[in-house]
Amino acid sequence: MEFRKPGPGAAYSAIAAQVARASVPASLRVPAYRAFARATGADLGEAELDLRSYISLGDLFARRLRTGVRPIDPDPAALVAPCDGVVASAGVSEHGELVQAKGHTYTLDELLVDGERAAQLRGGAYATIYLSPRDYHRVHAPLAGRLLGYDYVPGALWPVNPHVAARRSRLFARNERVVIWIEVPRVGTIAVVMVGASGVGNIEVAGAQSARWRAAYERRRVELTDARVERGGELGAFRLGSTVVLALPPGALAGELACAEGQVVRFGERLGVLA
Repeated sequence: MEFRKPGPGAAYSAIAAQVARASVPASLRVPAYRAFARATGADLGEAELDLRSYISLGDLFARRLRTGVRPIDPDPAALVAPCDGVVASAGVSEHGELVQAKGHTYTLDELLVDGERAAQLRGGAYATIYLSPRDYHRVHAPLAGRLLGYDYVPGALWPVNPHVAARRSRLFARNERVVIWIEVPRVGTIAVVMVGASGVGNIEVAGAQSARWRAAYERRRVELTDARVERGGELGAFRLGSTVVLALPPGALAGELACAEGQVVRFGERLGVLA
């Protein structure tokens, strides 16, 4: 696959990245962040740290939560939501196709850029979750398993809000993204895809230099050995709002996904049960 140089959204996102990284004077942090919360509806009472501890707006977006704010479903067989957000679409990837919005589909092959692994996920359940600026912006493992590695896929930086998703075809397969691969016992390999968007300063991935990847604008693969992740373990973070696509192999779940388009989900909630 040919990757073109950064196009739509690249200049704006570069500026947004600079703004997100800029230090906010200590005396202005609390009023500035509270103004942000009023404008977006974010619940900053869930933040792990005192607001004065977040040096930049990007740090605030990527804030961790206080212990106990998002309890993980106690059933070890439960598939849990990898992030906060609203379900943009959910279902089964019939013939390898996923629904982006009404009238718009794209394929696992396009999204994952790994034909062999994409083939293993065709016919399996998937869910797309949109994170707005109000949401908690860290992404977690929906199941426990072996973390195989990451694929960075360069691309455009179109906005990913529902309005744009309903108008622009193959949006998630065209935007910059990081595909996180997890091998789950008795299930197979699953994919958690962090999709970048216009205004996203960068995608932070644990143990990977995603900012450098963007600068080089080249596809990168990071393979890991002896790396395990627990259900609910942290995988990465967005500096601003974006989208997560979760894809499972066929037969992974006992029944259908317990979520539907338009549903608000919180990290740690049950989305289904393993077969």
